[in-house]
Amino acid sequence: MDLDLSPEHSLLRDTLRDFLANEVAPVIDEHERARRFPTEVVSKLGPMGLLGIPYPEEEGGAGLDTLAYAIAVEEISRVWGSLGIIVAAHTSLGCGPLHVAGTPEQKERYLVPMAQGKVIGAYGLTEPEAGSDSGGTRTTATHQGGPDGGVWILNGGKRFITNAGQAGTYVVTARTGTREDGSAEISAFILDADTPGFKVGRLEEKMGLHASATGELFFEDCCVPANQMLGPRGGGWRTFLQILDGGRISIGAMALGLAQAALDASTIYARERRQFGRPIGSFQGVAFMVADMATDVEAARQMVYRAAWLKDQGRDYGLAAAQAKLFASEVSKRATNDAIQVHGGYGYIEEYKVERYLRDAKLTELGEGTSQIQRLVIGRKVLDLRVV
Repeated sequence: MDLDLSPEHSLLRDTLRDFLANEVAPVIDEHERARRFPTEVVSKLGPMGLLGIPYPEEEGGAGLDTLAYAIAVEEISRVWGSLGIIVAAHTSLGCGPLHVAGTPEQKERYLVPMAQGKVIGAYGLTEPEAGSDSGGTRTTATHQGGPDGGVWILNGGKRFITNAGQAGTYVVTARTGTREDGSAEISAFILDADTPGFKVGRLEEKMGLHASATGELFFEDCCVPANQMLGPRGGGWRTFLQILDGGRISIGAMALGLAQAALDASTIYARERRQFGRPIGSFQGVAFMVADMATDVEAARQMVYRAAWLKDQGRDYGLAAAQAKLFASEVSKRATNDAIQVHGGYGYIEEYKVERYLRDAKLTELGEGTSQIQRLVIGRKVLDLRVV
């Protein structure tokens, strides 16, 4: 068992650290204050291969593995949570469904430019009345006949969609009928941003991740050609579950990066800040907090990396991904909160950044399934039981 990163993974991490320090860190504050999407920064990621890391080269990606992707999201989030969620949502949720269920023609038309970073992607699943209960989707799609298979007419809306208004391609879910058991038949569709009948609603004013875009999507007699159904009719639910398993790895990696940032800041501060004539890190109360943070972060890293490794080995990774996401997100909450405590009053002001880490970290306990949903997933897998 070799727990060291490969030379390729180490090179990716080091290259990213240099890029983030020199090209990204200097512009974070202005974008966060203005709540402005970092278009210029994101445009640099595509040519570097950072918006399609885990996808094959023939699909426009970098041809690397899931572990490389997790390392990238970790490092990006360690510097800027907003950029981390932009990349994670685009790569896992925007590109992922096309990679899993797309036809060769759909991949060529949509996935290739997305993985190359020429087009940003987004995934429309959550609705005002369908959050944790994603099977409660109310957006409908009704088929109308015509040439080339006809069209699907979408009506409804989505909410809390990352990259809303910035994406050029959206993958959205809708009810296309009812199954024999009375459950919803959910299918997936590919939408261009300029599709008639489709529009982006308000963008949310959020607690954190201020430079990322989160908003509403509306469909009003939105006509989608039949050849833009993604996967078979009724297959949207299965695709959704598969995508969420992989997406949990990326959110776990994001949480890990934020926790590491909190640990880094606390370590520096505890060494340099002096009270009663000595560094505050020499006091047990502070040292123990830093020790717990360091231990939690390392444990979270091993869980996230293992989930990524299992996926790369083609093995069942659903349980590991849920466990990694749950643990890493709650570590991130504790670590960012403790970082403020280590900093004292300075931790509560914007100058020292740790207050931003705390605000950004909260999202990781909500996105890709709340911590309560993760426990439900884990419990069912461990117990091999499903309560209806």
